[in-house]
Amino acid sequence: MSSNYDAIKAHYAASDRKDVAAMMAPITPETRWTEMAGFPYAGTYVGPGAIVDGVFKRIGEEWTDYTFALERLIDGGATIVGIGTYSGRYKQTGKSMTARVVHVWDMNEGRVVRFEQFADTSLVADAVT
Repeated sequence: MSSNYDAIKAHYAASDRKDVAAMMAPITPETRWTEMAGFPYAGTYVGPGAIVDGVFKRIGEEWTDYTFALERLIDGGATIVGIGTYSGRYKQTGKSMTARVVHVWDMNEGRVVRFEQFADTSLVADAVT
């Protein structure tokens, strides 16, 4: 396995532990993180602070039992792909969701250059409305 693969595998393991600091280990100040249009946190965030504030902090504040269950991690060298399922309950509505998702990680020597999320945003939107 490549250092890129190992870095993302460690990111997902940290996510399972709810360890945001360890999740951000492969993120650089130049990392571009894109949440898909239609997702509640849609947009592109640059750098660890913007990513944590714009995505992970909000998820923690707005959802109960929000998880990403990784099912496959594909080592494409400079591109790593994570396939899995989001689930959780939106606090404000009390509605639950389960949605398929793909994460595409563009990497350079174990560091994230770019992240892009592809998800079934309608299933997530149904929970927040």
